[in-house]
Amino acid sequence: MKGSTLKFILVISLILNISVFISAGIAYYRHHTGNYAPCFVSDFQAGNRFIFGKLDLRPEQMSIFREKALPFRTKIIEKRHDILQKRSALLALMRADIPDNPAIDAAIIDINRMQGDMQRMVITHMLEMKAMLNKDQQKRFFDLIEETMGSSVEMPMPGLH
Repeated sequence: MKGSTLKFILVISLILNISVFISAGIAYYRHHTGNYAPCFVSDFQAGNRFIFGKLDLRPEQMSIFREKALPFRTKIIEKRHDILQKRSALLALMRADIPDNPAIDAAIIDINRMQGDMQRMVITHMLEMKAMLNKDQQKRFFDLIEETMGSSVEMPMPGLH
């Protein structure tokens, strides 16, 4: 019973990780083909003012957003890179002729922790941005985030029709 529960958790975790990886690939593809709704963290780095234009930011708000966006994006890129490395290590463990289940479990726990840390970091950043906006800007800010999330989440799972 314990082994089947562990296998079930492993399968669920792998499905979640694969779906995140596929979503990231789709976002990358959309970004490089021009068919995407840009993420607020990369707007200033790419010189794209799409989301900031829709928020009608005052010059001082624009300056603060610009100041915070680049360091945040740099940290997120580092965290994503670390997670990808950990996933590669997990895949190497799974490829072994005799998989080391405790090491696989530890890698899964580590990946989940890292993803949770990254999510907390994103939420903290979003709340910092929200605090600098008036009520109307806040509504538009979260509407844009919701719109962006909705366009990247609606993806059919392979083999499930």
